[in-house]
Amino acid sequence: MIAKPLGSLLFFIYNIVNNYAIAIILFTVIVKVLLLPLTLNQVKQTKEMQKIQPELKKLQDKYKNDKETLNKKMMELYSEHKINPLGGCLPLIIQMPILFGLFGALRNPVEYVFKGKEALASIATDAPFLWLQNLVDPDVFMLGGFEVPGILPIIAAVSTYLSMNTMNSAANQADQPQAMKTMNLLLPLMILWWGKSFPAGLTLYWVISNLFQMAQQLLLPKGVKLKEE
Repeated sequence: MIAKPLGSLLFFIYNIVNNYAIAIILFTVIVKVLLLPLTLNQVKQTKEMQKIQPELKKLQDKYKNDKETLNKKMMELYSEHKINPLGGCLPLIIQMPILFGLFGALRNPVEYVFKGKEALASIATDAPFLWLQNLVDPDVFMLGGFEVPGILPIIAAVSTYLSMNTMNSAANQADQPQAMKTMNLLLPLMILWWGKSFPAGLTLYWVISNLFQMAQQLLLPKGVKLKEE
């Protein structure tokens, strides 16, 4: 079960920093560094997508009244250049098993993180962080008798949207497959809704992950360009 190794890594970091929130943040950074090869591949895919834009435009003009043929020709073009049109979503999709494993670990930190050390778990998880009373309960507030997502889930949803939409230039976004455009809208809404039940620590992981991802998207293409030059 993936929750056990993730919990062990989180406990190892906690023993170094003695702060549960900081441990989660450092855990997130470590995960993102491990996923760096996938991110580099994503940058490469984005650059290839930019190169074929003129050819895509020609196909769109030629088959503008035949959507079925257009989609077929676009898929052939992607295949010819070894491009996965949904590749921009891969870093987020790959994180899903980590997300659910971490959900189990943070929802039951006594078992998965602190290995039965209830007193230590209580001290660590009950510590406040910023506006949060603790990182075990979801960040929600009451509105008209209903629980609605709080500040952290909102930040998680917005950062997810920004992260997914900064993967390509504005010009490329216009030519994305419909499935990709739909995912760009649905995933942030799903993250916002899940924030009502996720431990705040898990939502914190997602926010830091998105911020790290956006920094990579801004810096890695420049590094790749310099290397090519």
